[in-house]
Amino acid sequence: MGVAIRTADEGDRDLLVRLLDEAFWDDPVSGWIFPDEAYRRSTHPGLMAAFLDIVLADGRVDVTEDGTACALWLSVPAGAEHADEADGAAQLREAVDPANERVELVGRLTSEAHPADRAHAYLWMIAVAPGRQGEGLGSALMQPVLDRCDREGLPAYLEASSARSRTLYERLGFVFTGRAVELPDGPVMWPMWREPQT
Repeated sequence: MGVAIRTADEGDRDLLVRLLDEAFWDDPVSGWIFPDEAYRRSTHPGLMAAFLDIVLADGRVDVTEDGTACALWLSVPAGAEHADEADGAAQLREAVDPANERVELVGRLTSEAHPADRAHAYLWMIAVAPGRQGEGLGSALMQPVLDRCDREGLPAYLEASSARSRTLYERLGFVFTGRAVELPDGPVMWPMWREPQT
């Protein structure tokens, strides 16, 4: 049986913020940004909301019909400026948690690793409700976009934030770019690129 997927809109915002918050609560990068659990509980939803708002405005959010998984995609043109992403990271920090330089640092480091020479689809985030992980919902959400990329000859890009997610992305044709993002005294992120498949 297939997974029913639709494009999300502003009316889904509260549901998606909760989903992103729950799915990324134990993520190594979220834990590094907000090492104090009580503080993470109060601030993490705001970071997830900010990410979601960016993609709702400038990209595409796919969500399963039952609301248990979502994928946040952006279209990145060739020659995208890293400086723009770095400026966005500073603005994000100011809006979400001004005293927390780690919010901005993650954005700056990932923007430096983000390829800019070719247009591509960028999977910024994918979230699956904790009780539904391991059921193939992430792959089901990604496949229609990857199929479109293949038809259009468009590469895709993402940063894996855990070894488990890296393995999933490898099964879908993504390859580690060879340049890891190493957060100071924290976890490693793996930038991954997928050439269109024929």
